[in-house]
Amino acid sequence: MKLWSLSSNLHSEIRVRATEEPFIKAIEAAAGIRFEDCGDDFSTYTGGSDEFIYIRTGGTEGMFKKVHEGKPARLITSGKSNSLAASMEILSYLRLKGISGDILHGSPKEIAQAMRRPAHMGSSRLIRNFESYGPLLSGKRYGVIGKPSDWLISSGTDYKKVYDRLGAELIDIPISELTAAIELSSRDIPAGLKAMNLPKYGRPISERDFGLAAGIYWALKGIIAKYRLDGFTLRCFDLLTSVGNTGCLALSLLNTEGTIATCEGDIPAMMSMAAGKAIFGVDGFQANLSRIEGDRMLFAHCTVPISAVADYCYDTHFESGIGVGIHGEFPAPSKAILFKLAPKCREFICEEVEIEANQYEDNLCRTQVWIKSTGDLRDYMLGSPLGNHHIIFCNPRSL
Repeated sequence: MKLWSLSSNLHSEIRVRATEEPFIKAIEAAAGIRFEDCGDDFSTYTGGSDEFIYIRTGGTEGMFKKVHEGKPARLITSGKSNSLAASMEILSYLRLKGISGDILHGSPKEIAQAMRRPAHMGSSRLIRNFESYGPLLSGKRYGVIGKPSDWLISSGTDYKKVYDRLGAELIDIPISELTAAIELSSRDIPAGLKAMNLPKYGRPISERDFGLAAGIYWALKGIIAKYRLDGFTLRCFDLLTSVGNTGCLALSLLNTEGTIATCEGDIPAMMSMAAGKAIFGVDGFQANLSRIEGDRMLFAHCTVPISAVADYCYDTHFESGIGVGIHGEFPAPSKAILFKLAPKCREFICEEVEIEANQYEDNLCRTQVWIKSTGDLRDYMLGSPLGNHHIIFCNPRSL
């Protein structure tokens, strides 16, 4: 059997070959095979049943799009480094193209068993029609600050469809306008925030780091006022190189203040958060699915509205190790809604779940929450997801 692999250069996984990882060695032992390590050279890839692609990290979706050339794909995922989240975006992309594929996730034994089954075109009874809700965001204005991140390969959005189906107007704003505003913005720390703490996993956060994170917040406030925005999505990873910080703190505060604010230029996530808040009346948590263990699912991201959690502290941004991320603690146990609108705003998933526990590990985005799941939800996530990010609404009002 052959194994290809894809890794983002923001993650440490690139330092060793995939077949040297204990995770892959355990799969080989469980399956009684040895993989031929093909690295990231896809020139001989055919999409055959004995060929697998290990999505080692997040941020690899755009790489996959360049190399897959319309062929089926069987995606092996781990429970760390946003491997599963990236695979969900890839599988969603394959579904839109009518190409077979599947996600192999779980313990090495479970993955070894799944390798023996053929890839298939999945479907889910959990995906429903959203059109009965009508234009519930009529008259609202939402900014797209910078273009969607390169890895959002299944999340392209037709602005006219958003307007026709939700009543919302989308406005493109160059990210250069934000970075210029950051240079001129105040560094005053917003009132009501906790004092800096020593991160559990990241490097110490300096006063300069904290001040620059505040500067991003004030610059975004200015753009919101200028364009009369009810919300925005930000191509936030560009800030890592342009200003040496992240938007995590700013997005947390702006959501808490009532402005919809989402990451990575993800327009469907922004519309999901806006529509969900209109329906459920609480602030949402934009999250990656990171791991599935039995009937439990672990979601994570580096920003969360302070208003949505019972407590919080600061850490650095997971992938880059810089800036000011948020580790939030949700009230647990508590009722929640898992929600996601498809890019065309016609289909959605809306499932009642229970937040079971919080955790804090070093190999995932900083806010990490376990929810109880069902077999149907697992099948949806691994077989026919509506992209990567989903929104969690904790303690919503009744549906």
